[in-house]
Amino acid sequence: MKIVLDAGHGGHDPGAVANGLKEKDLTLCIVRHIGRLLREYEGVEVYYTRTDDRFLELSERAEIANKLKADYFISVHINAGGGTGFESYIYNGNVSNATVAYQNVIHAEIMKAIGNVRDRGKKRANYAVLRQTNMPALLTENLFIDNASDAAKLKSEQFLLQIAHGHAQGIVKAFGLKKKATTQPKDDGKLYRVQVGVFSDRKNAERLAEELKKKGYPAVIV
Repeated sequence: MKIVLDAGHGGHDPGAVANGLKEKDLTLCIVRHIGRLLREYEGVEVYYTRTDDRFLELSERAEIANKLKADYFISVHINAGGGTGFESYIYNGNVSNATVAYQNVIHAEIMKAIGNVRDRGKKRANYAVLRQTNMPALLTENLFIDNASDAAKLKSEQFLLQIAHGHAQGIVKAFGLKKKATTQPKDDGKLYRVQVGVFSDRKNAERLAEELKKKGYPAVIV
């Protein structure tokens, strides 16, 4: 299946700006994480409307998804206006039952992933990227950039990963995706010694030994 990820704003349009943050930067970071997570699943083709800091008209974003004949379109944004919390949108015109069902699932998974955040609800709006796309589509507003508490969360890379995880898990659950199988190396029962280097400075040797021990490997300095 084809999924198009749309990072809101870009280029000369920074989107909402406050507390040292720009919406266009946050949205791009989040969609990159979503795409990376989704590529771990079978049969998923991930496409982006933008992968760098460039401006695209709203109609161009929808056109990219339509030309690809995507199965799903999701546009990621950061809110502003003095509120707090998370909300999601589908088109306020005629939409399929699937569009509603996908919103229900993805919204719930995002709320689960981001934890103690106000749920502003599942909404509908006449947004161009929702109106002009030919496939089920969702737009998310991930906290408020002009709210000091929300902005503090948005400055955390870990929190942006949580947002992305919620989006990805929502899509996985909505579409019943299966994770790609990972092949484990066969253990032949033998033990092998690997010498990783010789150091003239004992401190460098000790530093490497500590790193190896942290990763669960036995390391002895001789």
